Amino acid sequence: MDSYNINKGIGRTVEFKGLKAQYLFIFAGGLLAVLLLVMVMYMAGANSFVCISIGTIGASLIVWRTFAMNRKYGEHGLMKAGARKRHPKYIICRKAVHRYLKYNRKPAAL
Repeated sequence: MDSYNINKGIGRTVEFKGLKAQYLFIFAGGLLAVLLLVMVMYMAGANSFVCISIGTIGASLIVWRTFAMNRKYGEHGLMKAGARKRHPKYIICRKAVHRYLKYNRKPAAL
């Protein structure tokens, strides 16, 4: 039986066959979802050829996209890409300039 080295040292992220951090969870979750889908389809009475082909196509798609995202975004890049989508492209300011420069005094407490 082969043994796989999962962790490379203290303070470093978990890495397995080149996949780092959150991509391991995406990879494992995707393959588990494909397995469950194939099992449900088979138990529902679908043709076994259809089940195997959907399982093969789904699993290969999960593997391909996960490794592609790992290569493109890196360890923390997926979180940065998500944050970039939530960040506004520009800020609309419709107040007049003098309203921003105006000093508002707070009333003294009694």
